[in-house]
Amino acid sequence: MFKRDILGELQKWHKREARKPLVIRGARQVGKTTVVRQFAAEFEQSLYLNLELPEDRKPFEEFSNFDTLLQSLFFLKNRSLAKRKETLIFIDEIQEVPEALQQLRYFYEEAPDVPVIAAGSMLESLFNTEISFPVGRVEYLVIHPVSFPEFLGAIGETAALEQLKNIPLAGFAQDKLMQFFRTYCVIGGMPEIIQQYAKDRDLTALNTTYESLLVSYMDDVEKYAANNAQANYIRHAIRSCFAEAGKRIKFQGFGNSTYKSREMGEALRTLEKALLVHLIYPQTSPVLPLQPDYDRSPRLQFLDTGMLNYFTGIQKEIIGTEDLDEVYGGTMIEHIAGQELLARQYSALHGLNFWIREKNTAVAEVDYLYQYKGKLIPVEVKSGADGRLRSLHLFMDMAPHNIAIRFYAGELRISVLTTPGQKIFYLLNLPYFLISQIEAYLPWFEEEIKKIIAGEIKS
Repeated sequence: MFKRDILGELQKWHKREARKPLVIRGARQVGKTTVVRQFAAEFEQSLYLNLELPEDRKPFEEFSNFDTLLQSLFFLKNRSLAKRKETLIFIDEIQEVPEALQQLRYFYEEAPDVPVIAAGSMLESLFNTEISFPVGRVEYLVIHPVSFPEFLGAIGETAALEQLKNIPLAGFAQDKLMQFFRTYCVIGGMPEIIQQYAKDRDLTALNTTYESLLVSYMDDVEKYAANNAQANYIRHAIRSCFAEAGKRIKFQGFGNSTYKSREMGEALRTLEKALLVHLIYPQTSPVLPLQPDYDRSPRLQFLDTGMLNYFTGIQKEIIGTEDLDEVYGGTMIEHIAGQELLARQYSALHGLNFWIREKNTAVAEVDYLYQYKGKLIPVEVKSGADGRLRSLHLFMDMAPHNIAIRFYAGELRISVLTTPGQKIFYLLNLPYFLISQIEAYLPWFEEEIKKIIAGEIKS
């Protein structure tokens, strides 16, 4: 199995002195178990406990005394208790045993030297009122679908990955990286899909895997919904997400249904807690703090763009296009951009944001907002002439800074532009495949602006 970037975050967690038991969050099938198993290989020994198995559940259900529990776990897995500090304990599907969740506090209070990671299915735990995490005694990391850099590593394109991370991008790498990115856009970032594609490079062979992924999410609903009505709402929400993803939505009648706002709102918020969707509410101010307006319509982000492409039937359209902005009315490339921006956000508190200004005569909207050095940087995902990015120009007229970013089908360049209000600002134009590198390019961008102002280079 290929390596995930979140392994670096796990290593940082392990080295931290004030470490707490770690809970890995993420939707089903995004690779939680695989990642932790890979991390466990770095330890002298490890304990893997799957609480769906009766023999692994038993110690947590039988022993309330923490010392006895700890000894029994090492005994059960035939591991040396004397090496507890060099042992990673991985408790998988922890939501199956509420007692195990409560024991996490004692790992923090009585055995802080023992590294403990827990994982499980959020969708399952949502419907179990008995489950509650020990507040203040655990910490969290979120794992998302595979990013474009991880995809390049998975398919063995190490030279392309090296060029992707080279700042600034070498012009000769543009075409090949765009070709790889187009493939990534088609198949998405679900690990099972990536692994299968890396093995046989056959796009048509992936169809059954997409179907099985959807079935697994539907099965969760059937198993854990509180009642039949709730199951129907959530099932409809999942099926309708593909057609609605990337768009601003209304809960009332979502997915051409007769369901009321309350019913679909609860269903979609449930899926959001399960990390299957993100409800992105707009920001109306160009400055921090982020204060999303929950009275306005949110934009819907689904877990994975590859699943969206498959279930909306637009895969062939992506393969045959020169500019990804032309596919699905620009929705697909905006959606994958959101997925890429989320991929390196490991905190459960971080999400996506966009900006709007709504007036009676017109609506201005900027695709995303990116926080950088106390600023909200506007991010547009579209091709076209610099001067025709009307919403971006309106945002920059109001913003207390002078930098913006645009991802498009063209080459790396910096534009010096003037807003309708005669404000000069600098636009960093990056090819689509560099979305994942936004954090690395911003310091470079600032240095280039200094050179432009000093007259050392021309824009």
